[in-house]
Amino acid sequence: MLDIVTTNSGVILSIRTQPGSSKNRIIGEYGGRLKLAVTASPEKGKANKAVIELLADTLRIHESSIHIISGETSRDKRLLIEGLVLQDLKSLLNQQA
Repeated sequence: MLDIVTTNSGVILSIRTQPGSSKNRIIGEYGGRLKLAVTASPEKGKANKAVIELLADTLRIHESSIHIISGETSRDKRLLIEGLVLQDLKSLLNQQA
């Protein structure tokens, strides 16, 4: 089960990143986190930008609605996704499965 926390401004989602992958994709649940693979390298924030772009496209929201609140230099991150409710997040992620 994914570690998702509801806040007044949106949801906080825990993710695990896999930079340097062959393609950008959502892999699935990994230890309570959503695992994402991105082609970008983890240099100069490129992988973070790719993660935000992938999630924004998947969730059909603007990139500016997604903020890294912890783990900016780690593979494990926590993201604040503004303006999204828990049920909508789960529904959109299930469509990707």
